[in-house]
Amino acid sequence: MRHAILENIFRLSVWLVILVVIFVPLEHFFAIKSHKPLRKGIAGDIFYYFLNSLLPAAILSVPAAILAWAAQQAVPDQVFDFMDSLPFWGRALLALLAGEVGYYWGHRWSHQIPFLWKFHSVHHAAEEVDFMINTHAHPLDMVFGRTCGLIPIYVLGLGGPTSATGGSMIPVLVTLVGTVWGFFIHANLKWNLGPLEWLIATPKFHHWHHTKTGLIDHNYASTLPWLDRIFGTHNLPKEWPESYGIEAKMPPGVLDQLLYPLKPEIKPTAEEPAHPTEESDSSVSI
Repeated sequence: MRHAILENIFRLSVWLVILVVIFVPLEHFFAIKSHKPLRKGIAGDIFYYFLNSLLPAAILSVPAAILAWAAQQAVPDQVFDFMDSLPFWGRALLALLAGEVGYYWGHRWSHQIPFLWKFHSVHHAAEEVDFMINTHAHPLDMVFGRTCGLIPIYVLGLGGPTSATGGSMIPVLVTLVGTVWGFFIHANLKWNLGPLEWLIATPKFHHWHHTKTGLIDHNYASTLPWLDRIFGTHNLPKEWPESYGIEAKMPPGVLDQLLYPLKPEIKPTAEEPAHPTEESDSSVSI
């Protein structure tokens, strides 16, 4: 057990070095807003990186197993037979689309339902957005979002083991693609990708999701922005957001942030907005 944990930490350390080598130079030369790599709160972001690369996966193993079992019981055999007849790439593309639709709605509910927002607000508390903010989140918020993405995959018979197409690997693939793309869309990169921004999520698209001013609660998709167009939540101005964050005061310490969603909600005063969106101090300490 201890050996496995140390092995995972070493593997994650290697991946962190790779991410740093890729994104730090890019964010230096193409920054939306210049800031030092060792900015305020980076220690907390590194802690979240390791925590959320280990804990959500461990927690998800149980609901994922239950989902797989429930799908085997409830989904007609004909659905599994049809999915099993598709090539792996076909199953993978369908799973990416189904998972993205599920994630879209889970993400949207995390903004609209106050209880879920308290967990999700930990992610939105950051006032500087770069690639490390991708994993700056409450672990239970990540578990909820990933579960919402997995449900349609299993319901459509795309997530169970199959004899020929390696179906049990598909949920892992979808999660991996979402995680890797998440680092890109959070990156501090002032890139305009032209027509591609209609097809795939970009830093500009997702940075507007993190905006503190203008249209908030938009751009919920993680990879396919046209889902926001379909569901009426797309927002992509020509300019970039002026500021990031939320309205409530988020405690600066990581432990306090992890406990924050469990604390009683303080009713807003007449001067404060009643919307569940909240604001935070961007400083983070462990």
